[in-house]
Amino acid sequence: MKPLPDPPAAVLDRLTGARGRQDRLTHTEHLPARPARYADWPQEIRPEIAVAVEGIGIARPWTHQAEAASLAISGQNVVIATGTASGKSLGYLAPVLSTLLDGTEAPNGRGATCLYLSPTKALAADQLRRLGELRKAGAGGLDLVRAAAYDGDTPFQEREWVRQYASLVLTNPDMLHRGILPAHTRWASFLRALRYVVIDECHTYRGVFGSHVAQVLRRLRRLCARYGSEPVFLLASATAADPGRTAGRLTGLPVAEVTEDGSPRGETVFALWEPPLTELQGEQGAPVRRSATAEAADLLTDLVLDQVRSVVFVRSRRGPSWCR
Repeated sequence: MKPLPDPPAAVLDRLTGARGRQDRLTHTEHLPARPARYADWPQEIRPEIAVAVEGIGIARPWTHQAEAASLAISGQNVVIATGTASGKSLGYLAPVLSTLLDGTEAPNGRGATCLYLSPTKALAADQLRRLGELRKAGAGGLDLVRAAAYDGDTPFQEREWVRQYASLVLTNPDMLHRGILPAHTRWASFLRALRYVVIDECHTYRGVFGSHVAQVLRRLRRLCARYGSEPVFLLASATAADPGRTAGRLTGLPVAEVTEDGSPRGETVFALWEPPLTELQGEQGAPVRRSATAEAADLLTDLVLDQVRSVVFVRSRRGPSWCR
C-alpha cells in the first residue's frame, strides 16, 4: 500500500533544518484541510448528463458546480471563479450539454448551439478530449451532441460540416474574429440557435488584448441579435480577483459570481522564502542576495531526494537547465 505523503508543515521543517536555513523563512501561512461539500444537480439537467458524469466517477457534483449549472439553466450569465482543479469545466458543461440535447430532433440534427472560446488551441483540444470521455461514459446518451474544433488546423473540407451540423464549436477569439464573424451569413443557422458562449480562462483577456476580445464579443452579440438569439455567457477562471466585475467588463453584461468553492482541499502551507546574502557587493557597496534560481535549485534537489512531488515555476525556458 502506497504511504501517504508527509504534511506540508513537516516538509517545510526539513527544508529549513537542512544547512541552517531557518533564517531564510520569513513568513508562513497555514490553511487547514477543507472537506468536500456536495449538492444535487438542478432538475433541468437531463438524466443522460447525470449518467455520463457518474460514468467518470462523480456521484454528485460539488456545491459550486450545481450552483453554476442552476444559474446557467435559468438564463443568467455566470462566472465560476473557484480554485485550480475544482471542476469548473463540469459546472458549465452540464447545463450546456443538457441544453444541446434538447431539440436534437431538428431536421439537421442540431437544436441549440454553443460556442466555446479558449486562449489556446491546446486548451480547446483538452476540452474536446473531456467531451469524448463523457460521451464514452454516457453509454450513447450524448452521441447526438456534435462537438468539433474550428481553428487554423481544421481542414477546409471539414469546415462546412462544422458550420452546418456541429452543435458545440470549440475555437479561439482570433478565429472568431477572422473566420466566423466576417462570414456570419454562412454561420447564420448556428448563430440563430446560439444558446451559450463559454469563455474559459477569462483572466487571460486583460490589457490591450482583453480590450480587443471585449470588442469582438460585443460584435458577436450584435450579430446574434440580428439573427434573433441572445446567448448566455458562461466564464471560468481560477485567478480573477474581482470575477464578476472582470467578466462584466469583458462581455458588457451583468454576470453573477460563483466563488464559494465546494471541492475538497488538503492542508496547505504558504511560505515566503528569502535567499541569503552573499559576499558580493552591488552598486555603491549594496549587499547582493543569492539568485532565486540558484536557491530554488537547491530546494528542488532536497525535495526530490526526499521523494516529495514538486513543481517549480521559472521566468524563462533557460531557467530549468539546472534540473535536467
